[in-house]
Amino acid sequence: MPQRRAITGRSQEPRARFAEELRLLREERQLTFRALAAQVGWDPTLFSKMEKGQSLGGPETVVALDTFYGTGDKLLTLWELAKADPTQFKERYRQYMSLEAVALSMWHYGGSVLHGLLQTREYALELLATGGLTHNEVEQQADARMDRQSLLDGECASPFRVILSEAALRNSLQDAQMWRRQLEHLVMLSERPNITFYVLPFGAGLHGLMDTAVTFLRLPDGRTVAYVETVVSGELIEEAGPVEDLQRRYDAIRDAVMDPAASRKFILQMLEEAPCEPST
Repeated sequence: MPQRRAITGRSQEPRARFAEELRLLREERQLTFRALAAQVGWDPTLFSKMEKGQSLGGPETVVALDTFYGTGDKLLTLWELAKADPTQFKERYRQYMSLEAVALSMWHYGGSVLHGLLQTREYALELLATGGLTHNEVEQQADARMDRQSLLDGECASPFRVILSEAALRNSLQDAQMWRRQLEHLVMLSERPNITFYVLPFGAGLHGLMDTAVTFLRLPDGRTVAYVETVVSGELIEEAGPVEDLQRRYDAIRDAVMDPAASRKFILQMLEEAPCEPST
């Protein structure tokens, strides 16, 4: 679908408009990326990725650019619109992402892969690369995934309860140091009051979600919806009956998990056992 154009000729797609404004402001001052980085800070490759739409950058970077260009909060406003734009995600995920952003609480079970809100960027990159995406698509989707994780930040962040299968904790990355960073990230997340981990150990037996990842969202209107995902597809389920069936399956798994304290200890043990040197 062609991008919508206003009278100004500027793109009306939030992510494209943000990248376009960054490029125009830099070119008006005849700055290279390296020269801009020398004035503002950060790596020049970050500014290149932001102008190509491959990364949104962080709010600190955008505020620094607003200050440097003297644009008030214009770039920050465009950044906020781009960050909230569901079109940065694959089409099949967009409705779910919109609901996830307003959910009052979340519950998740995933059998072999960590939930996107829990992943480090290195984990996301390696996982996304298995899906046949181009390098630029992998980078863009990884950045979008990192942006989503702000949902877990702050005092008002929604509660997030996660059942971590032992399989997901043993499916390590190719680079041992990057895997250690992922485990350290899980330990850090376990310290947040709004995040609770339950580990489902090997030997817990068969259950009703063996080959399915499911996330439940409790919404402001009182409904609970479920998002079911396999390696090739995802489906948002809103009908009460199917959602209740999935919740019963989820509750049956919770009967077999370790409590939060034991689960955190288990993750720490996994971290202690992880090799310290990069894999060869």
